[in-house]
Amino acid sequence: MIHEPQHFSGRLVSVIENHAQKLAQDTVKKLQSSPRTTSYQRLSHAELSWRVSQVYENLGRWLWQNTEHAIQAWYNELGEKRFNESIPLDEVLWALNMTKHQLMDYLDACALADSAIELYRLKEFDRLVGQFFDRAVCYAAEGYEREACLRGRDGAATTAH
Repeated sequence: MIHEPQHFSGRLVSVIENHAQKLAQDTVKKLQSSPRTTSYQRLSHAELSWRVSQVYENLGRWLWQNTEHAIQAWYNELGEKRFNESIPLDEVLWALNMTKHQLMDYLDACALADSAIELYRLKEFDRLVGQFFDRAVCYAAEGYEREACLRGRDGAATTAH
């Protein structure tokens, strides 16, 4: 496992962070047009763009620093927020999946690996990104479910599904 940026991985993170706004713009466009995330059409484009760009802008820090608590807090909050916006949980999870795939497709299109060693490092980086998004999905679902339980006890309305 990579614990700190190596030259190639650091270059990948720099590409992602430097293009975070464009990546976010493309991701938001997909989120607001996909039949799997129709509820995202109701969300503010600006807020959604900010949220997605923060994922891309902070990816390196989240991958290499011991920030499990920060990842948990960020995605628990995301889950809680989406519950309160009446976004069904399946759409939240699809949105995270689409965010990850947008990132991976972008990196593939950049064709940054030009040697066998760099291809191996790209594969390792893909694995780390996959692990990050796996945790993000779990934490978002955790926050969502916790909020649903709290609201259920308070007698507040639950999601639209």
